[in-house]
Amino acid sequence: LSGLDGAVTLCGAVAQDLLELGWNKPHCIIEHPLYDHFGQKMDRDEACRRLGIPTDKRNILFFGLIREYKGLDILLEAFKFLGPEYHLTIAGEPYGSFDKYQQLIDEIPDSDLRILKKLDYISDEEVPLWFSAADVTVLPYRSATQSGISAVSYHFEVPMIVTDVGGLKETIGDRGTGIVSEQCSPQAIAAAIGRYFSQTSVKEDCIAAIRKEKERLSWNNFAKQLVSFIESLNKN
Repeated sequence: LSGLDGAVTLCGAVAQDLLELGWNKPHCIIEHPLYDHFGQKMDRDEACRRLGIPTDKRNILFFGLIREYKGLDILLEAFKFLGPEYHLTIAGEPYGSFDKYQQLIDEIPDSDLRILKKLDYISDEEVPLWFSAADVTVLPYRSATQSGISAVSYHFEVPMIVTDVGGLKETIGDRGTGIVSEQCSPQAIAAAIGRYFSQTSVKEDCIAAIRKEKERLSWNNFAKQLVSFIESLNKN
């Protein structure tokens, strides 16, 4: 850090980390812009049919590289508390053995009907299919600073359920684009999922908030703020 003239962080949580390291030079927070190169969202029922997901289920999506800190095991434990009206889609490449997750899946009744796995790298061309079929994206992270998955979820206007770690509460819960689980536990995450589906207005309010965020979190705005910060460094 000593070789830098300034620093940009993507959320307040990382800015706080920077200050705790003794940073005393200029810095600014510019939130992660949205990924916009995946194309348009598909019709939900058509996406479900193509994936083999019943269209009358509440479809939960876990997306991205499967790593320990991302808490897929916590979500699988939470799924045991949810009824047969729920369906879970897991799409992403395991970073290591998938055995412990498979053991949890095997403990869930009718898991072959209620859980869809795509344990592979998901190409950009495939991304719209998975997010278009989803009613909500769940990020049950044990730790995090920021999440690129949330930016993809924003693009496809899919609300999120997240844990209160890193910048997730700040960038999702505080913006009204999803629900923050009170604890990083199976019971709390199951309760948050149930709360999300309890009233249609919850999902509608989250989507309305996402649409506002999509305007604010454009790459154009990110670039303008970044250039402005660089110019301020040059002046100093």
